[in-house]
Amino acid sequence: MQSATEWMDRWRGLVLVASLLIAYGVWEALVAIFRFPQFILPTPEAVVERFGEAIADGSLLPNLGATVMEVLLGLLAGSLLATLLGYLLSKSHLLENLLSPFLVASQAIPTVAIAPLLVIWFGPGMFSKVLICVLTVFFPVLVNTMVGIRAVPENLRDMMRSLKATPLQMLLYLEVPSALPVLLGGLRIGATLSVIGAVVGEFVGSDRGLGFLINVARGQYDTALVFVALFTLMALALVMYGVVVLLEKRLLRWQEKM
Repeated sequence: MQSATEWMDRWRGLVLVASLLIAYGVWEALVAIFRFPQFILPTPEAVVERFGEAIADGSLLPNLGATVMEVLLGLLAGSLLATLLGYLLSKSHLLENLLSPFLVASQAIPTVAIAPLLVIWFGPGMFSKVLICVLTVFFPVLVNTMVGIRAVPENLRDMMRSLKATPLQMLLYLEVPSALPVLLGGLRIGATLSVIGAVVGEFVGSDRGLGFLINVARGQYDTALVFVALFTLMALALVMYGVVVLLEKRLLRWQEKM
C-alpha cells in the first residue's frame, strides 16, 4: 500500500494543476459575482494581458533584473557571513553568550522599520537593498549553522581526534558533511526571505526593482500591474527555493547510498 508521501510524489504535478485551476475558478467567480471594478480586482485575463504589455513596454524585465541582482548578492553575502559567524559561535560558548543577546534583540526590530534608516545612511542605490537582504537572511542561516555544527555526534569527533585529524580535516570531512542537511535547510529559508528583503528596501526608496514597480502601479491604480509584479515575485521566490532544493539533492546524494 502506498504511503501518503509516495502518492503525493507521484501525483504532484496533477495536484498542482488542479490547485491552479481551482484558484483560477474562484478568482473568476469572485469577479463575476461581486462585479468588482478593474482597479479593485481585475480578471485573470486582464492580468495576463497586462503581463504581456509590461514585457513589451520594457517595464517588467529591467525591474525584475534589478531585484534578482539584489536578491542574489544579499543571499550570497548574508549566507556567507552567517555561516562563518555561526561556526565561530558553535565553537565558543563565551562568544555565543556575548553576542547572542544582541543578535536576538536585533530580530525584534522589523526589517520594514530599519529599512528607512539604511536608505538614509547608504542612499537609495543597490547597496542599501543588498544590505537589507543580508539582514533578512542572516539570522535563520546563523541559527541553522550553529544547530548543524553542534549536532555532529561526539563519538565521531572522538574518532577523528584519535586519527590525529587537523582542525581543517575535522571541518571538511566531518562537520560540513554532517551539518550539511541543516545548513541547507537554513539556506532554503534564506532564499525566500531574501526576496522579501529586497522588496522591502525597494518599497522604502528606489528607482528600480519589482517593489518600485508595485509602488508606481499602486499610485496609478493599475491593479493589474500590481498583480503582475506580485506573481513575478512569487515565481522568483519559487525559483530560488527550487535551486536550493536541487543543490541539496546533489550535495546530499551520498545519503541515498547509505
